[in-house]
Amino acid sequence: MTWHLPARHNPRLQALVERIDADAELTQLYKCANINAVDRAGMSDHGEVHIRIVANAALRILRLLIAGGVTPSVVANHELTCEDAEVIVVLASCLHDIGIAVHRDDHEQYSLILAYPKARQLLAGLYDEPELTVIVAETLHAIIAHQAEVRSLTVEAGVVKIADALDMSQGRSRIPFEAGKINIHSVSALAVQSVSIEPGVDRPVRIAIRLSNSAGIFQIDELLRHKLDTSTLSPYVEVVARIEADTEPRLFETYELDVSH
Repeated sequence: MTWHLPARHNPRLQALVERIDADAELTQLYKCANINAVDRAGMSDHGEVHIRIVANAALRILRLLIAGGVTPSVVANHELTCEDAEVIVVLASCLHDIGIAVHRDDHEQYSLILAYPKARQLLAGLYDEPELTVIVAETLHAIIAHQAEVRSLTVEAGVVKIADALDMSQGRSRIPFEAGKINIHSVSALAVQSVSIEPGVDRPVRIAIRLSNSAGIFQIDELLRHKLDTSTLSPYVEVVARIEADTEPRLFETYELDVSH
């Protein structure tokens, strides 16, 4: 599966994506993670398709934030560049779930163990010290902070956390649900038709979600809200969902998630 990620005028990001695409170990870790998540734990897709969706969403969110005047933490704290922030969010997106190859439970910690040497390997020759260690450390923070309960301390970590939550459209049903295993998560995911990441009206980022019925509100109100609360991005993101089905009684026309706190 070939990557389609808009590196634009960021040669380090382009080189990183090419290395990730050619990395046989990483490809196999994605497969092993999905076997644990889907085949053994009965959960949704956490493999290569999920990784690519999250990486593209994270890059889109970060660029909208920057365009809206938000300074990435690696720029504010380490005097690096917005292009370096792009490298961090893409690399963290690509490594955040590899720990599921070890176990789904506490996978964020296992991802850290596997990600440290892999990150340095993928970045070798693209960065010298001390910048190399800065990029790796910021990437590891974004990986551990994608756990909903862990507070993000950087803009980049918040971006990865929200991008991870946005892989919700009918999609986490890319893996067919087996009879007897359907739960509120799967029913809710089936109700989400699409997720768009757009420039906001009052904030830099607008997340627009189309639903086929109100079951999709669980994905938004319980899962996305929880991650927004600990993401550092609440002041910069607006979330709007709309039901577009004709067959369901309209419980609401438009649902707006309050992320102002």
